[in-house]
Formats: sequence, structure tokens, C-alpha cells
Amino acid sequence: MSIFSVEVSTSLTDVEPHQWQQVFADDYPFIQYSFLAALELSSCTVADTGWQPLHILVFAEQTLVAAMPCYLKNHSYGEYIFDWSWANAYQQHGLDYYPKLVTAIPFTPASGARVGIHPAFKFQTKQLIKTIVDAITQLQARYHTSNWQCLFVDPDLNNELAQLGAINRNEIQYHWFNRHYQNFDDFLQQLTSRKRKSIGKERARVKALGFSFDWLQGEDIGETDWQTFYRFYQKTYLKRSNHDGYLNLNFFKRLTAALAEQVLLLQVKDNNHRVVANSLFFRSGSHLYGRYWGAEQQYDYLHFESCYYQGIEYCIAHKLQCFDAGAQGEHKLKRGFEPVTTHSNYLLAEGPFKAAIIDFIEQEKNQQQDYLVEAKAQLPYKSKD
Repeated sequence: MSIFSVEVSTSLTDVEPHQWQQVFADDYPFIQYSFLAALELSSCTVADTGWQPLHILVFAEQTLVAAMPCYLKNHSYGEYIFDWSWANAYQQHGLDYYPKLVTAIPFTPASGARVGIHPAFKFQTKQLIKTIVDAITQLQARYHTSNWQCLFVDPDLNNELAQLGAINRNEIQYHWFNRHYQNFDDFLQQLTSRKRKSIGKERARVKALGFSFDWLQGEDIGETDWQTFYRFYQKTYLKRSNHDGYLNLNFFKRLTAALAEQVLLLQVKDNNHRVVANSLFFRSGSHLYGRYWGAEQQYDYLHFESCYYQGIEYCIAHKLQCFDAGAQGEHKLKRGFEPVTTHSNYLLAEGPFKAAIIDFIEQEKNQQQDYLVEAKAQLPYKSKD
């Protein structure tokens, strides 16, 4: 007989913050109680937005020993791993693809912890993960979901879930790695002459426009700063996606207190000290995460400077090991960002498309392996031969 009991919570506020933080003990910013609660309290992740929380909580008596964020979804927005073709196939055959269950950090394609285990129960990790997967299976039956997706998982969890029958699906991102650089020029010296000159020209064009760059952290970010950032954020989404963005001003303002040491706002100012662009970042002890960018108008190469080069300089200055600048963006390759494989897992309900989806994922993996070889050949680093 199991010593564990499982509860499903429709709001993270049902959990005591210290309990959640005890099972998610690392400083990966997006799994923090305060970050996920800010999403819910600002109504960004609620049933009305298609992100109904169904968080899995595992207890041993009164002690929370394991947890996993989970959402019931009726769309595929804000996930950054695409399954629209699967949904279309279901629809064309008169079948329901939605709802589905998704374990992810909403609107955040950054790999990290998805299951938290209490330190005193680490020796029972396999059993706890199986307990969570069993709970997911019960939720799938209760809500008649087409599948469960666990997105951007760490490698250890990926392996554990695969052993429990959750199919692995890969995605390619581009990350910059700090190889003990002392300054930006030290990094540039590792590039070929042509690529080094190209980056130098881009940065020189921005410098000639007279911009200054100020990093604000946590409580240094005031309400006016967030309002300006949010105006640019909305403008960017309207131009790119024809909507105002997934997140609201309330959420961003909550970050000031929620992640005081881990949220960073880069302000770009013109010669009149007026903010003309912003980039939003988060950090852990080892990683910098680039999330959102927006500007008052188009400026040559300012996006690359604000979203990539300033972030690289920050990593070097603060001795961070990795800069994850977000999903997609093959143009990052020639700026020193290297292709990496991310992992997700899927539990597919029995149905007419299960075999086809499994085949699709396998073909996708083969294509990605070929692409990785091609992408690495495009990197601007000097040959070590």
C-alpha cells in the first residue's frame, strides 16, 4: 500500500509557498512559487484564458513531498512546441483534440525542473514520478484529453518519463555558453575574422546612434518603467502576431516583488535620456534568460544589441555559464549562439492518430539530427584543428 496521497489543485494559492519551495529548491526562476502565482493572480493562467490549473501535489501525511505544475488547455497557444497539425488532423476527422493536459511554464520555452521532490524523499524519486504519471493518467480519463505534454523538461526527468511510456520529442534552440571569457573582446577573439568584424559593425552602428543601456533589477523597476515596457511589449506583439500579447501589465508589475533578485529590465535610452526600447531578462545563479523585447520604433541592429550582445556582456560580467535567449532564431548562430537539443515528453491517448503522431515525432528527430550537423557548421568560431 502506497504511503503517498495525491491531490489536484485548481490554484497554486492552495499551496503554502514554503511547501512549494521546499520541493522546488533550486533557483530556476520560472518554477518559483512567486512566478507561477503571479501568472494566476493576474488572471493570465486561468480557465478563461485556456490555462486551467490542475497542479499535481503528492503528500506523505501532511508533508508535500512532490509537486508538478499542470494545466488543462483548450488551445495550443503559449507553448512554443507546435502541435497545430495534430489538432487539424483531429478536426478534419470530426474528433476532439482539445482539451489536453500540459505540464509547462506558461509562455516560457526555457528548460528546467517540472517535477519537484522534497529533499528527504529523493531516494523515492522513481516511485514519486510514477505516482505523478498515474495521477496524470487518471486526469486524462476524467477530462477525456487527447494527450499530456510535459514540455522543456530536464534530461533526468525526460529519461524517467520515457521509461514510463511518455514519448520523447525534441526541439532545437540556440544558447550562448560562457567559456571563462574576461570581457566581450575576449569572446570576439574566438570568432573568425569575418564574423568578428560583422558583429563589430553592428555594435558600432548602434553606438553611433548615441544610445545608453541601463540594467534595472527587481525593486529598482518602478511602475512607470513597467508601463513603458508593457507599451513596447504590446506593440511588438501587435506587429508580429496581431494581438496584445499573452501577459498583462498586472503580471509584470507583480514581478518586482515576486522575483526581486532574478528579474532584470534593460532600458535603452536616447540622447535625451528618454526610454526608447526595453528587453526583459531573468537570471539564476548559472543562467540568463532573455524573454521579451520592444521598441518605440525600428532602429538598425538595436534588437541584436539589446537582446544578444548586452546579455552576453552581462553573463561575462556576472560569470553566468549560459545565456538562453528564447525559442527559435537561426540568426543567433552567426552571433555565437550554439544549437542545443531540448526535450519534452508526451503521453498519447489511444486513438486513430496515436501511431501517426509517434511516427511524426520519430521523423522529426531524424530531421533535427541532420539539421544539428548543418547548424554547427554555421557557427562563427575558429576551427580548433
